Order: sequence, then C-alpha cells, then structure tokens
Amino acid sequence: MALIGAPGAGKSTVGHVLAERLVLPFVDVDAAIEAAEGKPVPEIFADSGEAHFRALERTATLAALQQPAVVAVGGGAVLIPEVAEALRTVTAVWLEVSVAQASRRLGLNQAGGLVLGNLRATLIKLLAERTPVYQNLATITVATDRVGVQAIVEEIVTELKGVHR
Repeated sequence: MALIGAPGAGKSTVGHVLAERLVLPFVDVDAAIEAAEGKPVPEIFADSGEAHFRALERTATLAALQQPAVVAVGGGAVLIPEVAEALRTVTAVWLEVSVAQASRRLGLNQAGGLVLGNLRATLIKLLAERTPVYQNLATITVATDRVGVQAIVEEIVTELKGVHR
C-alpha cells in the first residue's frame, strides 16, 4: 500500500499510525534515502542535483513497493514513469491537502518574507502540476484538511474494506 500526496499532506505521520493499525512495516522513502545517503533530502538536492535524487527515489520507491508494507512515497515520485506504473499495481491512497493546510503544516505561513513566499509559490505550482497525477493514480482519496490523524487512518481502513471485498 502506498500513501501519495503533496509535501505537507501527512504521508509520514499517517503512515506510521496506519502501519501500526494494519500490523505492517512502515517505509518512508524520503527517510530511507536520507539514511542511505547520510544527509537530508534538501542537501542531496543541493549537493547532487534533482536528477540524482530522483534516481535514488526511483530505486528506493520501487524496492519499497515490492514488500507488504505501508509506504510513504515522496511527493514527486509519482512523476517518475516506472514509479507511476508500480503504483497502479498496489492500493494507492492519495492524502489530499489544500495549499493553505500544507503551508501551515510545513511552516510556510510564518512571517518570513521573500524566502517563505517563494516556497509557498513553489508549493502552489507543485500542487497544480501533481494533483491530476495523484487523482489518476489513487485507488482511495482521503481529504486531510482539518482532520486528525486517527480520523484519517479510520477512513483509510474503512475504504480498504470496500476495496478488498
């Protein structure tokens, strides 16, 4: 099972709780990449470029999707053709989030001037580009704005019962 969605959708947070509930391992692809590379994702981008990061993300995501687990997929991984193809073979849960809510969760609503404004503009662009992809790949869609983690997990579990009849 894969959790897909934009940065700030709650993939990692929901993934931990959902995996516990389903008694499955949890794999956070970004965290796995960070552990393997020994540095955070932004440093990998800065030091080695997006193409290098996407190659790492592709490999890590495809490996994670091969096992029975709850997998938090990186927000941009859905744009990698092989990853999108693999996501069609599993239950993909899109954690839908608005720009406003994602901005709050990511701390982009604080007074920070130009830098935070640019990050929020980037988030708006990412959501506009990726939302149709998330919609297309999703087996289940769960709106996460102003909803607690437990309620999101319960909705996913309920939806899973319908998918796996």
